[in-house]
Amino acid sequence: MTPGVIEEVVRKAKRARDAAVRLAGLTRAEKDRILLAMADAIEDRKDFILEANARDAEAAEKRDLSSAPIDRLLLDDARVAEMAQGLRTVAGLPDPVGEIIGGWRLPNGLEITKIRVPLGVVGIIYESRPNVTVDAAGLCLKAGNAVVLRGGSDAINSNIALVQVVNEAGRAEGLPAGAVEIVETTDRQAAAQLMQLTDYLDVLIPRGGGELIRRVKQESSVPVIETGEGNCHVYVDASADLAQAQEIVLNAKCQRPGVCNAVETLLVHEDVAPDFLPAVGRRLTELGVELRGCDRARRHLEQANAATEEDWATEYLALILAVKVVDDLEEAIAHINRFGTKHSEAILTQDLRNARRFTREVDAAAVYVNASTRFTDGGQYGMGAEIGISTQKLHARGPMGLPELTSYKYIVTGDGHVRP
Repeated sequence: MTPGVIEEVVRKAKRARDAAVRLAGLTRAEKDRILLAMADAIEDRKDFILEANARDAEAAEKRDLSSAPIDRLLLDDARVAEMAQGLRTVAGLPDPVGEIIGGWRLPNGLEITKIRVPLGVVGIIYESRPNVTVDAAGLCLKAGNAVVLRGGSDAINSNIALVQVVNEAGRAEGLPAGAVEIVETTDRQAAAQLMQLTDYLDVLIPRGGGELIRRVKQESSVPVIETGEGNCHVYVDASADLAQAQEIVLNAKCQRPGVCNAVETLLVHEDVAPDFLPAVGRRLTELGVELRGCDRARRHLEQANAATEEDWATEYLALILAVKVVDDLEEAIAHINRFGTKHSEAILTQDLRNARRFTREVDAAAVYVNASTRFTDGGQYGMGAEIGISTQKLHARGPMGLPELTSYKYIVTGDGHVRP
């Protein structure tokens, strides 16, 4: 490993560890003042940020990237405004640090209090989305954590510019030096080094495609919170309101296809397939969606190509939709639990018993009844910006907001107590 890369990553991690001690002691008012200053600076320096993003976009086009990663990379006036608003939203949320989770008094007089505390130093390894830079900085700050960011090469200019902007604004309001660090080298060795810094990092969160997430899980010595792939499904039950179902499917697939909560497979009960599939298929095709169906689905979708076994397991992140006709709810649940990635799954039904069975038996972080999977998002859940969507079951699951960026400790108060 190149010595210069090691030195850069370790130096930034050390600075973050030092900053974390000071961040843990900031009051809510101090943190909120910093966040609001960061939000104002992002809007004030929009042109500087967009110029950096334009350099990334130009480089991406030269590398002939597909539409999905380019869409995740691009910033415009609206997306810059969204980043600023996300910081303001986080500033308005309750401070989790110091919250009393529980407490009790023992018969011997000892008083035990369980309170929320920051995780410490959070490492983020992520790919194309520049908004992750701001979301991570804001959420980690509010939860009292320092953060070390290692973004992908696609958005390196955007990420560096954003960190420069938020740090300059934050430090003017008392943000400790080292609280928001970014590894500026795009050398893959930097990520490998970050994964081994158990002396400085408390947790590592990967955000990106399946290959990145698997690599971090396999190679990291630092504890990992997995933010998984989104091979999401919508199941149209026999009792579904078919007009409503069309709108939900169109939204789940087409509203923004390059994100992890977009639907990738449509499952349809055989009783409604003859009526539902031709109608929804026409509308999907008009919106540019390529359909890949099983044999039964293709009887009702002349435009569909034949689906393979691989299609059922694929997160397309594009205008492609796999379609399968199933016999019943049981087959739909079995298919989802086999091919799903435990992210977001939906049932469209008017049958309360089927809805309850689906929500009980489907293994996913978010399960929907008569709603689009596109709602799996910290902002949509009223949590402010999110650090990611966890598909694991330990520590955090689903959209990860402020409480998920904390741990807890026990405060035990006595009066000369000794253990007999």
